[in-house]
Amino acid sequence: MNRTAITDTDYESLGRRAMRTRIRSLQMVHRAKLGHPGGDFSSADILTALYGAILHVDPSNPCDPERDRFIMSKGHCSSSLYAALAGAGFLSDADLDTYMAPLSKLNGHPDRNKVAGVEANTGPLGHGLPIGVGCALAAKMSGASWRTYVLVGDGELQEGSNWEAGMCASQYKLDNLVLIIDRNRIQQGDFTENTINMEPMAERWRSFGWDVREVDGNNMHAVVECLRAAPFTPNVPSCILAHTIKGKGVSFMENRPSWHHHVPTDDELQKAIAELERGQR
Repeated sequence: MNRTAITDTDYESLGRRAMRTRIRSLQMVHRAKLGHPGGDFSSADILTALYGAILHVDPSNPCDPERDRFIMSKGHCSSSLYAALAGAGFLSDADLDTYMAPLSKLNGHPDRNKVAGVEANTGPLGHGLPIGVGCALAAKMSGASWRTYVLVGDGELQEGSNWEAGMCASQYKLDNLVLIIDRNRIQQGDFTENTINMEPMAERWRSFGWDVREVDGNNMHAVVECLRAAPFTPNVPSCILAHTIKGKGVSFMENRPSWHHHVPTDDELQKAIAELERGQR
């Protein structure tokens, strides 16, 4: 689909794809006994929108110099990224079964040297946006038309490197850069506001010279349309503040800090899958 017209049937397909991403990522965490399912679920719609409707990427030519670049700065949510990459054709379903196994290429944090479609090694928070600024600046300097997209977590914005990168992006007028904030309001151990007050987040980014739009990050239509509207203003970097729900789609996972890195039991896995499948009907 990428940047062509998107029909209601396409949106239904994207919704089913996001549901499969959630199920598959939770199965991977359950199998590995490690992972971060709450953030996997909050970002699943964003990842599906990117790989299903926005990014100009080709799994048969993953190093195409004209490809768009996507950087998953919140690299601890790797199982949802891998599931999305599989949905886009970069990985096989059998690959997903090796998640975090000894010698597997699917590490807990994504590795660009091992996984096609991964643009940067991430996991240490606060690094993805600076890398993305470098990518976007390189494209500007060379006159390339490809774009850079970066997905960060809201707790990650407590790292000062993001704000240094934000100033740089504005200074160099990087309208080919799109920052997406997964604003699920929970980080490891607690709600973000109990750690550091993040508000007014939109106004803070505007004060750094970005054009900001807020969106329901778990509404596929809204996410796709907002992404397709970027760049919002010529010569200005775009920020999408995506309001999401940690553990979205499963009643006993939603808005629970414990699900930041909780591994589901056999019973929880089956109940979660049943809820997700019912919600998609």
